[in-house]
Amino acid sequence: MDTVHAPSPRPLNVQAPAAPLSGAVTVPGDKSISHRALMFAALARGETHISGLLEGEDVLRTADAMRALGATVVRTGPGAWHVTGRGIGQLQEPADVLDMGNSGTAARLLSGILASHGIFSVMTGDASLRGRPMKRVTAPLAATGATFLSRVGGRLPLAIRGVADPAPLSYRLPVASAQVKSAVLLAGLNAAGTTRVEEPVATRDHTENMLRHFGAHVTVEPLGAGGRTITLAGRPELVARDVVVPGDPSSAAFVLVAGLVVPGSAVTVRGVGLNPLRTGLFTTLREMGADLRLSNERIEGGEPVGDLTAIAGPLHGVDVPADRAPSMIDEYPVLAVAAAHATGPSRFRGLEELRVKESDRLAATVALLERNGVTVQVVGDDMIVTGTGGAVPGGGVVETRMDHRLAMSATVLGLAASAPVGVDDTAFIDTSFPGFIDLMNGIGAGLGA
Repeated sequence: MDTVHAPSPRPLNVQAPAAPLSGAVTVPGDKSISHRALMFAALARGETHISGLLEGEDVLRTADAMRALGATVVRTGPGAWHVTGRGIGQLQEPADVLDMGNSGTAARLLSGILASHGIFSVMTGDASLRGRPMKRVTAPLAATGATFLSRVGGRLPLAIRGVADPAPLSYRLPVASAQVKSAVLLAGLNAAGTTRVEEPVATRDHTENMLRHFGAHVTVEPLGAGGRTITLAGRPELVARDVVVPGDPSSAAFVLVAGLVVPGSAVTVRGVGLNPLRTGLFTTLREMGADLRLSNERIEGGEPVGDLTAIAGPLHGVDVPADRAPSMIDEYPVLAVAAAHATGPSRFRGLEELRVKESDRLAATVALLERNGVTVQVVGDDMIVTGTGGAVPGGGVVETRMDHRLAMSATVLGLAASAPVGVDDTAFIDTSFPGFIDLMNGIGAGLGA
């Protein structure tokens, strides 16, 4: 079993390195694609080989869950996994509670699968996940005929009585969310008929891409100004297909922003996923004047991939539209760090989705900056960061709130601050980016020295 446990707190004191950052690195596999690869492989008939899988704690929780539901899931080497699936509708009832750790993605996507199987299951997670809302997923899924029982506010632990013959869903997302969209589509796999999802703004489409990769019939049509309608033909015969997982652009973001804000630096991240619905950060950084260079573009596993080089230089403030938020929703904390170093104000619009991440990530990002001398405010769902035009003051201690992205963002902030920045806990970084500290030290960060 690849069981994982909550790590002990690991505080870190971060200060500017003695020399610029330099070198070329490869970041772990894309977390979103890794979760989906394990789930779809378990639902397909036959044997799927996955390479480049992210082996962080979040993804290992998904591997454990699919194993508990009857699939054969075996690690065969670093990033290499072999999955023998059971077929749609054939998952078995788990003998114990499914512990999803810190992973909201795994919990929400798995809800769609569990709702559409005639089995009983219970999901829980760590303290952070148990505090995050699930109702925006369970509300639409209840229309399949499944029943859900949870704590107040739709919070975990969550008991699910699924249905073997679920009704197909037709659902319009009130707020753009790839997780909710994916949960509805996953429920539709075992439904007779067509499942239909309307999203007001296009969100990351890894679920749609992987559905096609495994043999499902999915169509996507434009809807209004930037929206989309996704339809899925129910009860396809998913057939095992090998999956190559590209480097996670959300993980690459921390290395690249560090390269942009530490004076004199030049760093390259190889093999980064460049799905156009995931590259809002790179677009925004270029609008800020970042010297961000793309090379070696190619296609791997149906996803565009390339190498990105970040060269340090001056940045300026920008006004980022709300419709870009879904393409970089996980990158706002580290983008705020870049904005803190820019000249002038930056306004990031439409960040309501950040309030329901691992922490209230919007409030936590504001606190991260304020404690280190950066002027920032929230107006409605917008965040306005007034940059210093150079090194931030630093000197504060950041409360990471069990949020891996806050911990990494605080680390990047400290590398370009005038005074050391304290990070209260870096242990949860391993949920999405195992080896982050060592990788950063490999390009000269000097963390923990």
